[in-house]
Amino acid sequence: MKVLVTGAKGFIGKNLVAELKSQNHYEILEYNRDNDISTLDKYCSEADFVFHLAGVNRPKDKSEFMDGNYGFTSTLLKKLKVYKNNCPVLISSSIQAQLDNPYGISKRAGEDLLFEYSKQTGAKALVYRLPNVFGKWCKPNYNSAVATFCHNIANNIPVTVNDADTKMSLVYIDDVVEEFINALKSNENKRGDFCEVPIVHNSRLGDIVDLIYSFKKSREELLVPDTSNTFTNKLYSTYLSYLPEDKFNYNLKMNEDDRGSFTEFIKTPDRGQVSVNISKPGVTKGNHWHHTKNEKFLVVSGHGVIRFRRYNSEKVIEYFVSGNKLEVIDIPTGYTHNIENLGNTEMVTLMWANELFNPEKPDTHYLEV
Repeated sequence: MKVLVTGAKGFIGKNLVAELKSQNHYEILEYNRDNDISTLDKYCSEADFVFHLAGVNRPKDKSEFMDGNYGFTSTLLKKLKVYKNNCPVLISSSIQAQLDNPYGISKRAGEDLLFEYSKQTGAKALVYRLPNVFGKWCKPNYNSAVATFCHNIANNIPVTVNDADTKMSLVYIDDVVEEFINALKSNENKRGDFCEVPIVHNSRLGDIVDLIYSFKKSREELLVPDTSNTFTNKLYSTYLSYLPEDKFNYNLKMNEDDRGSFTEFIKTPDRGQVSVNISKPGVTKGNHWHHTKNEKFLVVSGHGVIRFRRYNSEKVIEYFVSGNKLEVIDIPTGYTHNIENLGNTEMVTLMWANELFNPEKPDTHYLEV
């Protein structure tokens, strides 16, 4: 199946083309403003489906709105007519098509042109009035507030919020691409004359900015966002895509002594924390118990033994552990426990605790196993 994508190098186009290519079911005909118009003729004669994503939203002159959003749409549809190609045409419009500003007027004109073309030819018309779209590969400081805030905050550039109470409706790029591919398969989500992406997120602009700042701060505090919230999860993925290429890394504080080291890795507000424990050969760590705090140990390198003794009991339980056989050992409450490195190399253990460490209430009580 041959799929024509106009505006293939734009934000939505790049994401759509990447996903279509990854599925290996389609021949992608990519058309951009730097292509010769003869290329469009060839593609219009061959296409089995058209994603018309090309458009203008930040011109130097207002007249370019009509040239880009109406004029090029007219050119595209005329060429399809010339080749008697009545394949489906999907157009990415905007919710601003309901407004009487120059951009909205030009988008509405493009919509009307496609609807009329559909009546004349019988070709299927799929018009998506998209709200704000956010996600990776969107150009910052252009026409997306989310892209601008993510880029600037990630790069330590000040941001300005004129009205924190501005309400925004947003769709995530992966949800847009999924819906577009559904439309390609004749499973579009249609409401009346128009189609829409079914998952829309509504938020205050100030809350969005606060969230993005929290993502930046999380690298310092080791806290990860609440990814059970779908909008937070998508916004966090978007933010990470704007990190400077020399700032993907961040340092952790290694608490080192003659026994090895203990390093906190990830903290969560509701799922505890993950740490990395490194023990030198022959070293035993632990010899304490907890009332409520519980843990999971996973030795990923080296080998050793984890010992337990129930409080007020003399019976010692042993679990031998090794990086050659990954298994999780639960550390129940009420059992004093330790971990000993039995090897000749450092032993590395991942440790999860069900709650964040609170120095004022550590719930850690010394007792030899």
